[in-house]
Amino acid sequence: MGIYEELEARGLIAQVTDEKEIRELINNGGARFYIGFDPTADSLHVGHFMALCLMKRLQMAGNKPIVLLGGGTGYIGDPTGRSDMRAMLSPETIQHNCECFKKQIARFIEFGEDKAIAVNNADWLLDLKWIDMLREVGPHFSVNNMLRAECYKQRMAKGLSFLEFNYMIMQSYDFLYLHQHYGCNMQFGGDDQWSNMLGGTELIRKYTQTDTAPGDDAYAMTITLLLNSEGKKMGKTAKGAVWLDPAKTSPFEFYQYWRNIDDADVMKCIRMLTFIPLDEIEAMEHWDGARINEKKRILAYSLTELVHGEAEAKKAEETAASLFSGAGSDENMPKTVLSAAEIPAEGCNVVDLLVASKLAESKSKARKLIEQGGVTFDGEKPASIDVLCTMDQLKAGVVIRRGKKVFHKVIAE
Repeated sequence: MGIYEELEARGLIAQVTDEKEIRELINNGGARFYIGFDPTADSLHVGHFMALCLMKRLQMAGNKPIVLLGGGTGYIGDPTGRSDMRAMLSPETIQHNCECFKKQIARFIEFGEDKAIAVNNADWLLDLKWIDMLREVGPHFSVNNMLRAECYKQRMAKGLSFLEFNYMIMQSYDFLYLHQHYGCNMQFGGDDQWSNMLGGTELIRKYTQTDTAPGDDAYAMTITLLLNSEGKKMGKTAKGAVWLDPAKTSPFEFYQYWRNIDDADVMKCIRMLTFIPLDEIEAMEHWDGARINEKKRILAYSLTELVHGEAEAKKAEETAASLFSGAGSDENMPKTVLSAAEIPAEGCNVVDLLVASKLAESKSKARKLIEQGGVTFDGEKPASIDVLCTMDQLKAGVVIRRGKKVFHKVIAE
C-alpha cells in the first residue's frame, strides 16, 4: 500500500486536482509540497493537527515538506470561514508567532539538508511593488470567479473588505514563488482552503505558459476537516482552544481532551490522527462496545505522546488513573496560581475561583454550574454561590472538579 492509498484508507483525502498524477507523485516520493501556517497566535492548536500529521506521513514516505510561515499573509488575515474580520497584529507579534510555530512544527517533521525547510512569505510579499504586482498577477484572476469562491461566502454576508479580498491572490502568489524558487509542485491544506489552492495552481499554469508551450503542472490536495459527529470543528473546550503549547494547554489537559471525546468520534480520530497501523485499527473496529474506554485511552496516550513526548504522556495517563480511582495524586494536575496579596482576608468566592481557573467563561455561567451541582471544591459541593474558600485552603491548594472528568487546582502564593 502506497502513502496515497493509506491516506485514502484513513479518510484523510477530501479533494484533489489530479488524482492519477498526485497518487504517482507522492507514492514515489516526488512531491516537493508546502503547507502554510498563518501566525494568528503564539501557538498551534488542535485545528492544525491534521496538517502536521500529514506532513509527517508524507515525509516518512520520502516526500519533501516546505513549511510556509505566513509572516506576510499574516498582515492581511485569512477570511475563510470567518463571519468577522481578523484582528490586525503588529509586525513584532507576527514575527514572534512565526518563531513559536517553527519550534512546534519541528516536533513533527525533520528539518535539515535534503529534508524539510521552513520559509517565511514576509521575505517576498512585503517587498512587492503594487503596480508590478497588478500587471504581472492581476490579469490571471477573474473577479467573478473570486466572488463565487467558498472561502469568501461568510464574509460576503457582512461585508468583505478589500484587504481580505486580496488574500486569495497573496496565497496563490506564494505557490508561484515557491514553485519558481524551490521547485514546489504541490500544496496541501484543509478542505476550507480549496478555492485559495485552486487559485495557486491556475496562477502557475497561466503565468508559465507561452505561445508554444503549456504552463507548468502544479497540484493541490485538501485534507478532511476534523469534525465531530455533530459536524462541528473539534479542538475547543470551555477554556477555549486546545493548544499544542504545554504552557497554554497542559499535557494532562491535552490528554483529557481526547480521553473525553464522544464515543462516536473515537475510531475516526484514531484512524485519522494516530500512526497506529491500519490492520491494528481494523481489529479495534471489531472490539466489544464495552472496550470504548480502552480505545479512548489509546487515542489520548498516542496523541499526547506525539505532541508532548513519551514522558509527559505517561505522567498524564498516570495522573488521570489516580484521580479517577480516588487515589488523588494531583502532582500533574492543571493549576492556576493566584497572588495571595490580591485575595480578600476572608477568602475567595467560589464563583470567582471558577472564572479565575477558566472552568467557567463568565460569572453567570459559574453561578449556573454551582446551582446545578456541577462542581465540587475539595470534594464538597458548595451550598450556595456565596461560599468562600479560605486563605488557608487556597494556600494548601483547592481542587476543583467540574462534571465527572475535569480537574483543576487553585493555589494562593
